[in-house]
Amino acid sequence: MMDKVPMTAEGYAALEAEIKHLKTVERPRIIKAIADARTHGDLSENAEYHAAKEQQGITEARMADLEDKLSRADIIDVSRLKGDQVMFGATVTLLDEDTDDKVKYRVVGEVEADVKKGKISITSPLARALLGKRKNTIVEVSTPGGGKSYKVLKVEFK
Repeated sequence: MMDKVPMTAEGYAALEAEIKHLKTVERPRIIKAIADARTHGDLSENAEYHAAKEQQGITEARMADLEDKLSRADIIDVSRLKGDQVMFGATVTLLDEDTDDKVKYRVVGEVEADVKKGKISITSPLARALLGKRKNTIVEVSTPGGGKSYKVLKVEFK
């Protein structure tokens, strides 16, 4: 049995858009680059040809990976979730106990995680520590840089 890949509808749409871009923009560009490189003669010493073929392999592998994830997607409708406990889809406002900085993260699937955009993977150490916690709870997290302590300020679903 293949494992389901949890994701939001927004994450699913982003993966679909990436596949469409790879198929309609990148693949034709690479095919043209390969054709152009072939016109330069001897393929055994043709750097452009080998670079284009390598890019083609990377692009095809990325498309296959994305299609696999989409086929196993378990889309979770966050708009139907509510409560005061942190779970998949929750947006959590935290207070860093060491720096007094406030941070806000949304707990999402691995494929859509992007810390710079405030989205953390459900499998990340921080998300695993937060799961099931409520407002005003102190959470201790082991990170590569050492232990961190956060206070849960708000749990919301939007």
